[in-house]
Amino acid sequence: MRARDVLGPFGRLARSLPGYEPREAQLAMAELVERALDGDRKVVVEAGTGTGKTLAYLVPAILSGRKIIVSTATRALQDQIVSKDLPLLAEHAGLCADVAVLKGLSNYLCRRRLAELARSEEGGRPATRATLERIERWRHETETGDLSELVSIPEGDPVRAEISSSSETRLGRTCSYFDECFVTRARRDADRARIVVVNHALFFADLALRGPKVEAAALPAYDAVIFDEAHHLEDVASQVFGVRVSSARIGALVRDASRAFSSAGLGPLLDPRSETRRVTHAIERASSAFFSGLAAGVGPETRAELDPRGWADAEMAAYHALDASLEAAEQLGAATPGESAEAIGARAASARADLAAIVDGRRHAVAWIESSARAVSVSLTPVDVADELREKLFEPVPVTVLTSATLSTSSGFTFLRERLGLDDATGPVDEACLPSPFDHASACVLYVPRDLPEVSAPGFVEAAADRVAELVGVSDGGAFVLCTSLRAMRALHAALARRRVPRLLVQGDAPKSSLVSRFRASGSSVLVATMSFWEGVDVPGRALRLVVIDRLPFPVPTDPQIVARGRALEEAGKSPFERLHLPTASITLKQGFGRLLRATTDRGVVAVLDRRLVTRGYGKALLAALPPARMTHDLADALGFLSTC
Repeated sequence: MRARDVLGPFGRLARSLPGYEPREAQLAMAELVERALDGDRKVVVEAGTGTGKTLAYLVPAILSGRKIIVSTATRALQDQIVSKDLPLLAEHAGLCADVAVLKGLSNYLCRRRLAELARSEEGGRPATRATLERIERWRHETETGDLSELVSIPEGDPVRAEISSSSETRLGRTCSYFDECFVTRARRDADRARIVVVNHALFFADLALRGPKVEAAALPAYDAVIFDEAHHLEDVASQVFGVRVSSARIGALVRDASRAFSSAGLGPLLDPRSETRRVTHAIERASSAFFSGLAAGVGPETRAELDPRGWADAEMAAYHALDASLEAAEQLGAATPGESAEAIGARAASARADLAAIVDGRRHAVAWIESSARAVSVSLTPVDVADELREKLFEPVPVTVLTSATLSTSSGFTFLRERLGLDDATGPVDEACLPSPFDHASACVLYVPRDLPEVSAPGFVEAAADRVAELVGVSDGGAFVLCTSLRAMRALHAALARRRVPRLLVQGDAPKSSLVSRFRASGSSVLVATMSFWEGVDVPGRALRLVVIDRLPFPVPTDPQIVARGRALEEAGKSPFERLHLPTASITLKQGFGRLLRATTDRGVVAVLDRRLVTRGYGKALLAALPPARMTHDLADALGFLSTC
């Protein structure tokens, strides 16, 4: 059986699924994936919204009989594949395959950590004890240990972090809970399955340590990998191939060390003479001094490049004090009987090694600091992951498929392939840019006003708010207002609130899923949001009929990773703007534009309030990569179209 026998006009789905309409773009993509699986090839395919790309790769994957990893950027897509797409193929096409889902370790309950928390002083407190009782009842009911099932405990409850698994806390076969561990069970299911659905972070964490053909602690050996939402690969790989130490990570180590050392007989935390108190309080003091000292030089919610070579004596002394306190925990953990104490020693050693890597630095990597409301972190990430991906992924893995609704720029896939190291030396590469089946020319208008101030001008926010108020006044809401930064989002939201725009929502007032649900249910809300809403949010139907983009989404020029990547391009004699900033903005702009039309009956307006799109020479390249909507600069024209939506 071939993919066309399932997806074609006379295929199984056409005969079995009411209302099924075969799509040529979907068939074309399925046959590309099929060819890759048959002949050990690479595929890069951009499939516009509405193509049906998920079925286009799942059908040939099932028919191939090969062991395949499907990797996504989001849990939402993982859940869609497993709970919707695969059951549909089983019911209406008779295509069944053993499937397993592997999520990041933090999604699973750790039985050992749960038991340790229950025995600790903290676990005896009334509020914590009541929460633990609910978790214990759920533990006896759950088959997966997936903490997303634990709906009775809020996502922000700190107990969740204390009972979840992680790469640092997992002991493997030495753990007394290993055989009944939920992670162990999930990985055994993955060993037996023929299709394993994972996320990008887990895939690259496994790849960084092992590769596809070595017995792995995370993923089984596989023949092929299909990356959906593949436009995220460079950023995810950069994070995973680097190192990061945060105040939150050290804080978690201290809490676990307090429980582990107390349980091992080294004295209670509250006893000032105990080894437990001596070691953990030393780490707390040193960590506070180190991270607060570094954060003093950067603003809140800010990233900045870090150069330890230029540290003052006080900063270097704070680092050495933290290293010494972690070394004491490492030695105490190694000398104390018991698996929990041993794990603390290993975690302290890992934190020391990561801090040393950041302080010492390495070639072709950038060190940076990030300060947020929750934690301060220091990181070291590679400037370029192309060589590592070529060596660890594209050369050894027989088949790789990269797909997304947004992978290309006006110059095709050149940007993506350069950044990822996907060249012809890794094997034959097929490319395709498959358009959306939606009729953008008649269903959508792109409105780009020329009369607003430049986005950098002092009066831009107020003028933009006036224009948004006019647009949503005619559309009666049903609008996403997408901003490129938190600062811009807050300023524009405040300006719209002053204009008494009704049914106004803003990112951060509630969890993302809750905001989207409220937006859909209302049908006339205005949601002001930033980058996390530019993609992965699906609102088909009339509930969303207007998308406003405040400015062109160029990467933040001061972001340390962007600065380092641009510097590397300059050293190679290439233009950072042409080879990095512009293509990045092009892909992001397509993502934001793509929020509007999610079904064949959708209609609406995309308003880009940044006049540089039509006044600067590079605007032509950005426009060329967008769907073929009719463009207007006339407000009356845009309002007239909105009134019909």
